[in-house]
Amino acid sequence: MATLAPFSTSYRQQPSIGTPSSVFRQNQNQQRPASALDLPGLQSASRVLHDQFIKDAQIIPDIGDMLTTPGGQSSALYSVFPDDYRAPFQKRRLVGIPEALFQYYNTTNVTSHMGLIPEIERVWISIDHKLFLWDYIEGQDISSFVDQPDVITHVAVVKPKVGVFVDEITSVMVICTPVSVLLIGLSMSTVIGTNNRSRKEIRMYATDMTVSTDIEMTSVVGMSDGRIFMCGSQDGCLYELHYQQSESWFSKRVHIVNHSVGSVQSLFPRFTSPKSEDRIVAVISDPKRNCFYTLSARNSISIYQASSEKAVHHVQTMSNLYKSAQEKAPGSPALTPSNFQIVALHVLDLGESRTGVQLIAITMNGVRLYFSPSTSAYGFSYGPTPSAAGGVRPLQLIHVRLPPPNLLHPDEQSSPHRPAYNSSTRNSPPQPPSRPFIVSGLENSCYLDGLMVSAQPGDTDGTDFLLCTAPDLTRIGSLGQLNPPSQLQPSQQPIYGPSSYGTGANQRPPLTEYATLLAIPGRTWSMATVPRESTPASVAPSPPVTNELATQFSEPSRQFMILTNVGLTFLIKRRALDYLKAVIEEVQTEGVVQPIIEFRDSFGRDQTCAMLLGLASGNTFLDAGEPSTSGTLCTISPDIANVAKQAFYDFGERPIWTERVTYGTSDSSGSAIFSGRREGFAIYFARLVRPLWKDKLTKPGPPGLQQSNFEDNLLVTVQKNLFALKEFLDKNPHLFHSAPGEHSVSRASSGNEQEAWKAEQNSVSQLQALLSRTIEAISFILLLNDYRLGELTAQCDPDTQKLITSMTFEDLITSQNGVTAARALVNVVIDQQIGQQISVDTISEVLQQRCGSFCSTDDVMLYKARESVRKAMESRNPSERHNWLGESLRLFTKGARMLDFDKIREVCGEYQQLGYAKGAVELPLSCAQALDPDNLGLEYWYAACPPNDTRKEYCDRRLKCYDLVLHSLSVFEEQASQSPSVKGSTSNAIDDPEAIRSHAYDLAFSSEDEMFHSTLYEWLINRGLADELLAMRPPFLEAHLKREPITVPKYQLLWQFYVKDGQPLRAAEILAVLAESDTDLLLDKRLEYLTLAVANAKSHPVTIGGRHETAISFLTNLEEKLDVAQVQLEVYNALLPHMNDPGEAGEKIKYLSKTLLTMSELYQVYAEPFDLPVMKLLILHVSDHHDEHVVRPIWDRIFDDAIEKGADAQTNADHIIASVVPLGKRFYPSESAFPLKYIASLLVKFALKNRTQLPNGWSPRVLVQCGVPYGDVWDVLHEMYESQIPPFNTQSGVQVVSADIAILLNDWLEEAKRPQSSVPRGEFPVGRIDLAVGQYLAELGANQAETKAIYEGIKRQLRRNW
Repeated sequence: MATLAPFSTSYRQQPSIGTPSSVFRQNQNQQRPASALDLPGLQSASRVLHDQFIKDAQIIPDIGDMLTTPGGQSSALYSVFPDDYRAPFQKRRLVGIPEALFQYYNTTNVTSHMGLIPEIERVWISIDHKLFLWDYIEGQDISSFVDQPDVITHVAVVKPKVGVFVDEITSVMVICTPVSVLLIGLSMSTVIGTNNRSRKEIRMYATDMTVSTDIEMTSVVGMSDGRIFMCGSQDGCLYELHYQQSESWFSKRVHIVNHSVGSVQSLFPRFTSPKSEDRIVAVISDPKRNCFYTLSARNSISIYQASSEKAVHHVQTMSNLYKSAQEKAPGSPALTPSNFQIVALHVLDLGESRTGVQLIAITMNGVRLYFSPSTSAYGFSYGPTPSAAGGVRPLQLIHVRLPPPNLLHPDEQSSPHRPAYNSSTRNSPPQPPSRPFIVSGLENSCYLDGLMVSAQPGDTDGTDFLLCTAPDLTRIGSLGQLNPPSQLQPSQQPIYGPSSYGTGANQRPPLTEYATLLAIPGRTWSMATVPRESTPASVAPSPPVTNELATQFSEPSRQFMILTNVGLTFLIKRRALDYLKAVIEEVQTEGVVQPIIEFRDSFGRDQTCAMLLGLASGNTFLDAGEPSTSGTLCTISPDIANVAKQAFYDFGERPIWTERVTYGTSDSSGSAIFSGRREGFAIYFARLVRPLWKDKLTKPGPPGLQQSNFEDNLLVTVQKNLFALKEFLDKNPHLFHSAPGEHSVSRASSGNEQEAWKAEQNSVSQLQALLSRTIEAISFILLLNDYRLGELTAQCDPDTQKLITSMTFEDLITSQNGVTAARALVNVVIDQQIGQQISVDTISEVLQQRCGSFCSTDDVMLYKARESVRKAMESRNPSERHNWLGESLRLFTKGARMLDFDKIREVCGEYQQLGYAKGAVELPLSCAQALDPDNLGLEYWYAACPPNDTRKEYCDRRLKCYDLVLHSLSVFEEQASQSPSVKGSTSNAIDDPEAIRSHAYDLAFSSEDEMFHSTLYEWLINRGLADELLAMRPPFLEAHLKREPITVPKYQLLWQFYVKDGQPLRAAEILAVLAESDTDLLLDKRLEYLTLAVANAKSHPVTIGGRHETAISFLTNLEEKLDVAQVQLEVYNALLPHMNDPGEAGEKIKYLSKTLLTMSELYQVYAEPFDLPVMKLLILHVSDHHDEHVVRPIWDRIFDDAIEKGADAQTNADHIIASVVPLGKRFYPSESAFPLKYIASLLVKFALKNRTQLPNGWSPRVLVQCGVPYGDVWDVLHEMYESQIPPFNTQSGVQVVSADIAILLNDWLEEAKRPQSSVPRGEFPVGRIDLAVGQYLAELGANQAETKAIYEGIKRQLRRNW
């Protein structure tokens, strides 16, 4: 096989050690850097392709649309041309019958039959009882079967029943003789024969399945379930050959069932036969619709459906078809009783007609009858209703296609004459032929996708004529022709029927066909289509089978085989592409340009440009030759290619700008009408990729796995054609630019023209980018197939798996999901390579060279980084290992923005395992920055993480990376803690885990990322390492502890931080905030914080400047708050027994423990309502509130509470002492809480009231116990003595007070005399007391002897001691 063009062979290298046998196919010879993907541009170009898919599905109507045009019940429009380059078919080659067979014709009376079996690529030839299978692909290879004695009359190959034969048997050959039917098993395998062409090799298996018959069987057909039907040559009955794996009681292993007379009768000898006019002459199967048809000698067509075993369901019989045909084409000379004989039935494929045209019958003179499912169950046919037919509906005749009346005799066709072309004759219909040939005796026919080939004897011995018809796309298609070919006039093409065809703008065109008559040597025995590899069904909008324009560059030409007694003639359908090649050759060789201009006018500018582009660039389906050459790029000669290229440029014209003005406004907008060059590029590109574009990448394969949805050979073929197109466009960049000297006539239009060119070049550049990306995508898929795509997909995470299984080929190329999925798959491939300890250099290089847009430089860098890690793991040399790790970290850091989180985590794990602290800490920190390149996450964090903010995503990315650092620190901590057990083990880690741990912390603390520091501090604090953190005082600790949200633990650390940092005033400020914070701190804790705050504020050094005054003010404020808090604590303790009281009281007490209150709140909410006189005094004392109206009632209440009704005076006196003395000791000298004069008066009044029971001096002695100095008590009593205020306005009252003063002065004197006295001798007022005693003695009552003795004793003591 010749090697053509740069993409002829697939890139299948010999396997290198450890690599898959195929890396993938070559499509570029040099490496190119992957540019940034313009996904919007690719998507825009993809929409252009999609629009073209839709156009291709619409520009050519399908067969049903053309047969059901209004009023068109019959048609006879044909295009018959004398020139051979427009002939629809061409005889390709004749393969003669092998000479070896002629030795068997050794007598004159041999009986010989022959036929075609295209399914196994064989011609069967029987000579008497001998059967020969001729392999026409090889040409002379023959296999034979001679193991039965009877003359062989008919051979067919059918599908076997499931489970009857061994698995190797894939087909069953049915051999018919006049007295028996024999089954032979066949197995087939494809091998490469001579000329590097594939051929089928067959093996025959004896089945021991033979059944005797008294009727010769013919027309054998098989159904998809393996059932076999046939008809009897003599009786015309419908038979079924029933076979099964083993015999049963009621059924033989193989026997014949006669469905014409009933299965029961078929078991007995036949005494009757159908009437001769009803005899079946042919059986035709329709496996896809699960039915078959029979044709009778009298032109009746019956439909049967294979129902239960050994039973068939008769759906319908259509008779009187001659009458029905006459009604649709009245007056046609082609319809006469003598020549209305149906010779063949042809089944249309399900996808061939949207309207359901199902069956074609052809008569001996070329009339074609088209049938489609009936709209009702009745009509002219008889039979059961459609519902009873299990889905097979009765048919009705919908169209009669009359034969061409103006056929050229083959003699005229083979010696063409071309009229002189001029503008007036260019599109005129051809002149009537001088020797029109009328078809009259067709015997064989074959049909495929709208193409019909029929044979009849020629007008000379030993020659047959073939009538060939094919749709004329130029007349039935909407191809955008500016000068479309005119429809043939009724004068040349008579129309038979009630009405002519409409010509409205929206009228569907009637069926028009090319027709030609070809002569072949010999008499025709059989004909069949050459099997083609069917193109896989695509999800993209599919063109009708008649639209060969859409498929001619992606499918081989359709071919027919005609078997005659001379040999096998191959007939090939000539495509528009072949027609164009012929006219270009004429331009090149003879300089005649009119045919190519006429081609352009017939097929339209855009379609012509698409075909010219395909011709000029080369295509694997360019040569309409043998299918074996498909897969090899074909090119035309450089001279012809240059003509095609020039025609592509000239016919393409220029883009046009169209303005759209909105009426009533000054707004206007415009759009470009693209040139034929751009349209041709888009059309050709779309047609090349249509089999792939909209289809899923994968399909379910082996259990639990996916597999590629595309065969490798399809991918390679499409890629070759795309690459040829790309190479052609790269070599000819001028094709989409205006030629030098081309400029607008008017200056005004030049701006619009520039807009049009700009729009065109933008669109073309997008299409070219898509073309390059598509070529690379195919290489990428081929690579993945070599590495088993299903297994690769299974190793991806579930989200990526879901992405891949739902992704189309288009998505892979044009969507962000495609980029994501591709990267994930490449990562899996690289992981495999690294896991198998294979260098990634080879695969990386291949990826970049063949599919650079799927594997960027960054990707390769990361692959090399991972390989460095692998080498580090394998290395035993510490220095070498450290170098590899350093290199990997450098590469990973450089490509950090490309790493997904799972990969970062995996690499960190490897660094931890290797004890590489630098990598385990610095890589995640680099990735945190790379994943938040614009610091949006950092800004979000600085903004205290507001809710419903889009920046949160970036913040989360950072935090996930920080978590990896913390995890590394944890791992190193653990390794260090277990270091004694690690010693002596064979670990890859560096031997000193403690050094690694320390180094890791040093690296972490040396980071300049404040957000990371904050995360790190939080982690350390939560692990109980706050004291160590405070001792270190790292740079961002203060900021972290002050960051919102404020928490008690953070502020608890912050004040300690300030203390250690020598900032006591700031510590005091934080403690104050803590004490007053709106948190769940208990009261005693708040009191503690205030106490600490006061202590720290007092330790603030005296500084120059205003800060000192502020500090004093702050301290004063703090001390006051501390006082209040202490009061609150006392109130709380006083109320504590009532905390669980029901209702509001209990809640109030609980609240008291949770927050700090003011003095007013304590007094009004607690002391007053809960009636706490002592607490009231405390509040008055601390707040220094002077108000006699407030304090006196409190003391009244205290005295009232102390005095117990009914108790004696001494008891009550003790109660009063117990109540007053502690308060006096606590509050004196506070007049706010301990008004001395008032309290003294209360005591004296109580003593006065009970003077008979209480000793003298009780009142002053109580006050002295309260801590009141003797002098102060004396002053108060003396004031009472002098006051004359009741009850001191009576002699008895004054004498009681005088007695108390005497006791007081005497006690004072004794105290002053005592060593270590609290009363210093020097401060004792001797003179004043001496004068006062004299006064008291002078005014003393006569009956106060005791008091008088005390006074006199005092005087003596004063004189003696002072």
